[in-house]
Amino acid sequence: MSTPYPKPIDPAATRIGWIGIGVMGAAMASRLLAAGYSLTIYARTPSKATHLQSQGAHIVNSPSDLAQNTDIIFTMLGHPSDVRQIVLDKTSGILAGLKPNGVMVDHTSSHPLLAKEIFKSARERDCWAVDAPVSGGDIGARDGKLAIFAAGDKRVVEWLSPLFELMGKATYLGGAGCGQSCKIANQITVAANTLGLSEGLVFAEKAGLNVEQYLEAIKKGAAGSNVMELLGKRIIERDYKPGGFAEYLVKDLGMGVDGEIGQVLPGAALCQQLYIGMVANGDGKLGMQGLISVIERLNGK
Repeated sequence: MSTPYPKPIDPAATRIGWIGIGVMGAAMASRLLAAGYSLTIYARTPSKATHLQSQGAHIVNSPSDLAQNTDIIFTMLGHPSDVRQIVLDKTSGILAGLKPNGVMVDHTSSHPLLAKEIFKSARERDCWAVDAPVSGGDIGARDGKLAIFAAGDKRVVEWLSPLFELMGKATYLGGAGCGQSCKIANQITVAANTLGLSEGLVFAEKAGLNVEQYLEAIKKGAAGSNVMELLGKRIIERDYKPGGFAEYLVKDLGMGVDGEIGQVLPGAALCQQLYIGMVANGDGKLGMQGLISVIERLNGK
């Protein structure tokens, strides 16, 4: 069985491709450029790549063109359907062009079964696939402090560590699909924390408390969380700039509550319904912290 070894990853020699330059993807790609890596991009909307081009990134016309000229490709897309098209299209997809021993890393929050399918297809082409969704939002992406949930062949994940370390902290979760399963569980937890934070703030304000003082008082107690650190101030200031779109959380929670592995998750189902309400209000492109707007509407505000 061939592997990408023993050749180590090296900024002077390793060619990296990137697909998906939204809020998170652009920040992650920028960190690789800043570390001296050669980066080539495929963008469905090339104008969005201007900032990265100014840092030295190059642009190509299709995922398969990208694959033919790189050793490792990262994807950071919106939906599993996007991943399927970009990776598995028989003519223009990544795996149609990736050379033997090439590696693709999917940072998209996608479906575990699709991750397994991609891993299998990659191995049939003598390539490697890693599912490695992330958590930490736009701030974590910018500062290189993302939690990275990596799965696939353990040796390949370890080989990728110099790149993962530029973006955050990677944890190996197991075989293909385990990274995506971890991300779904992560999103269930994040959504529950965001709902609790939002309802606590609505209650505190109604009770006449100073909400800034309220958050300061509780953040070191049992109610404190990273969600509070990341989103608390933003919520109070009504800063709903997205680290990840609310509509994506609807998708992520949906993959958790679909019952595929026999689980019953009433809290996650409730959170999904509230986020669906947020999307229905026209706020799907806002950040997940905008959930408080739904709670406020329910309270007549």
